[in-house]
Amino acid sequence: MSSRRKFITLIGGAAAWPLAARAQQPGMPVIGLLYGGSSDAFGYLLTAIRRGLRESGYIEGRNVAIEFRWAEDRYDRVPALAEDLVRRQVDVIIANGGGGYVAKVAKAATATIPIVFTTNLDPVKSGLVASLNHPGGNATGMSFFSSLLEPKKLELMHELAPKAAAIAILVNPDNPNTESIAKIVKEAGDALGRSLVIATANTDHEFESAYATVVERRAGGIIIAADPFFNARREELVALSARYAIPAIYEWREFAEIGGLMSYGSRVTDTFRQVGIYAGRILKGEKPADLPVEQPTKFELVVNLKTAKMLGLDVPTAILLRADEVIE
Repeated sequence: MSSRRKFITLIGGAAAWPLAARAQQPGMPVIGLLYGGSSDAFGYLLTAIRRGLRESGYIEGRNVAIEFRWAEDRYDRVPALAEDLVRRQVDVIIANGGGGYVAKVAKAATATIPIVFTTNLDPVKSGLVASLNHPGGNATGMSFFSSLLEPKKLELMHELAPKAAAIAILVNPDNPNTESIAKIVKEAGDALGRSLVIATANTDHEFESAYATVVERRAGGIIIAADPFFNARREELVALSARYAIPAIYEWREFAEIGGLMSYGSRVTDTFRQVGIYAGRILKGEKPADLPVEQPTKFELVVNLKTAKMLGLDVPTAILLRADEVIE
């Protein structure tokens, strides 16, 4: 393989970057978008970022360019991709994926280029910012705290299937947050008197064996942990849950909208729209140190009654009354 071909492979498909990013006008600011997953998974989130940029007065290809670096769910590639954007001297880096791992890598790669991140971790404890209200340094962004919602998802599954002796959780072993997620969910399960079945998958072909393990261990339901790899495979996971007749709860409402039983989390498109707004504000001269880290103000519970009926489940009234949306 030629050195040029190796370089293109390393940076995640540079040949696929938009024309606007490769043939930008002189002086046009450049945003580097660093993502742990694939471009296919990021499509509708990119639309939300562009919407936020537009609200800030920036339109891709007209007065701002975006250069993309996709890790394709290979987190070992992220450091090289981040370093490439730093060498490129982009004006802002948007860092997403890995529950906050990508943000930490970007932060380690540069202390000068502004960074707008999304993270599932506590941004202060993980060292991304000095405080939520006054981040300091060169980074700010949005904190999902998704990993902290996993125990709540367990509680909802426990409420849905109170007689289940065990509940399963599907995690990605490549995600740097997996160990901590499994730990807090196990502690929550112990408090409820429920054993936890941990199933793992980091490739498409492993989903089948993961679900087979859940059935073999007689788990009464499954939690799909927050992970970009899983979010990119919504259709596949919802279909497997239906085929194995396993009640499942997911992170984002998009799962429930296509047939998943339940979802609990923030409205992700609103978060990524705000990422675009922050990137635009920084391009206009504001400093990340002065932009507070934003957190979701609302978490949505969505229940799909069509799927419940298909599974032969009676969703408790208490869950339905708390639901922000019931799909019938």
